[in-house]
Parts: sequence; C-alpha cells; structure tokens
Amino acid sequence: MDTDARKPGPSLVPLVATWLALVALTLVSVRLGDGLSRHDAVQLIVAAIIWLKGHLVARHFIEANQVHPFIRNVLRVFIACAPIAIVLTTFFGAEFARWASL
Repeated sequence: MDTDARKPGPSLVPLVATWLALVALTLVSVRLGDGLSRHDAVQLIVAAIIWLKGHLVARHFIEANQVHPFIRNVLRVFIACAPIAIVLTTFFGAEFARWASL
C-alpha cells in the first residue's frame, strides 16, 4: 500500500492561506451583520459563509480528505447542519416555533 500519498505536506503556506481566508470570512460576516442585519438574503450569505468556513477547517486543519470515507461523509453532514438550520429557520421560523411550543 502506498502511504506516501496520504502524508500531509511539510509546507505551512496552505495553512496560513486558509487561516487568512477564515479571518477574511469572519470580517465579511461582521460587516454583513452591521449593515444588513434585517434582510433575509443576508441569512443565506451567512449560511454559505458558515459552510465554507467549516469546509476549510475540515479540509486543511482536520485533514478530512485523508480519512476513511465514512468519517469524511459524517463530517460533511455535520458541517452542513448549521447552514441548513439557519436557512430553514429564516424562511420557516414560525412553523418551527409552533412545533417546539407545548
């Protein structure tokens, strides 16, 4: 079995670039929250940013692309849960509140 293909590279450039992208996405999120907090379309952008940040962390810091496919797929579903919940509560919040009330 060829194990060389699964070893991470010694370069820190991808990690630093990913970290800078995460910082930039965080700053974009703050600007969106300051300026457009009342619009429903902002929630879609925030959900996309959350998904992208989760994907970047999983790929570059957790190295999910090098694990067993089952674990990788579980991680993908886990990362998708928060953005899906944001979108559903944005557009169907009243229905969720009615389901949760006693």
